[in-house]
Amino acid sequence: MFIYKFISYVLHPLLFSFMGSFLYLYLSPKHISKQQEYIILLIVFISTYVVPILLLALLKRLKLIEDYHLRSIAERKFPTLFFIMLSFLIGRAMLGIQIADLLAFSFFGVAFALSFTYLLFNIKIKTSLHTLGIGGIIGFVMVMSYEYQLNFNLLIAGLFVIAGLIGISRLGLNAHRPKEVYIGFVLGLISQFISFQIYQNI
Repeated sequence: MFIYKFISYVLHPLLFSFMGSFLYLYLSPKHISKQQEYIILLIVFISTYVVPILLLALLKRLKLIEDYHLRSIAERKFPTLFFIMLSFLIGRAMLGIQIADLLAFSFFGVAFALSFTYLLFNIKIKTSLHTLGIGGIIGFVMVMSYEYQLNFNLLIAGLFVIAGLIGISRLGLNAHRPKEVYIGFVLGLISQFISFQIYQNI
């Protein structure tokens, strides 16, 4: 049980946007200045980790959620809408500065996946955000591998192992049903491919 909790906390969904941004800046052959890299990482970290934590703390203080785990669908609705909007705005901002267009579209992919997640609330499906996040990173690394013609097979294989550990931990904690774990992963993965297809056609 402890190891399941450890994996769930260390690989928390709020960290995946930062992880994806770091991988892009580290792996991408498109060079930008170190100062620009630091600014992008700082903005992403504050926007996708610090701000959502402050939001959850406020919701808990107002007794709109019981705890930070967001166990019920009702508790997940507003934070999901908030993160959809946030991901879209970050993507738009990155397109505006025109130094990380592929990364910008990865955020649009996140917004798409979360939008579908929100729709699934209507049929009582509580998609795993943990597996959605790792699926999104795997999809994005695959997109980078294709776009830049670089071999990231070892990294992708490692990420699949991590995805398996995350899925097992979520099931071990009884946080989700198996189909919610699988749906999250598939949504995260496919949303990046859809976003990349749009990126190629603009």
